[in-house]
Formats: sequence, C-alpha cells, structure tokens
Amino acid sequence: MEMVTEPQLGQIVEILRGREAGSFAVIIRIEDERFVWIADGRKRKFDRPKKKNRLHLRLYDTINTEVADSLRETGRVTNGKLRFALTKFSQD
Repeated sequence: MEMVTEPQLGQIVEILRGREAGSFAVIIRIEDERFVWIADGRKRKFDRPKKKNRLHLRLYDTINTEVADSLRETGRVTNGKLRFALTKFSQD
C-alpha cells in the first residue's frame, strides 16, 4: 500500500497510537494541518468521532468515494457506509 501525505475526506487510515492502535478508520473531517476527525462506524460512530493527531495515523492511498461524496453533499455519512468502506478495504 502506498502512503499519501495530505489527508482527504473518505481516506482510510491506520491508527498507530492510543488504545485503538492497530485498527482502521475513515477520515470524516479535517480540522487543520495537524488534526483530523476519524470514525469507523462500529465502536467509533459518526456522531462521536475521535480527534487524532496526523502523526499518530498511517494514511493509505485508498479514498472511499462513496463516503467522500456523502460528506461533501450532506456533511454526514452513515455508520453503515463507514463499515462497508473498511470491510471493502480489508478485502483488497
């Protein structure tokens, strides 16, 4: 998997630090150049995202267009779509 430097909406990330280390999530909001908000649709739902320092994440070049489009159009995404994006990513 290739790594990307700039975070984008709908991008798949691996959490490197903290109690969720080793798990995967999707970027649902970009705070500033240092922080992003992530959710996985399971333990970390869209309504309760986690604010993470970008240095504590591994950014993958996989961007789920369904999630990104939904966030751009409505500002929201369903937890089901987040789960689907991560399931699809893990199968590739």
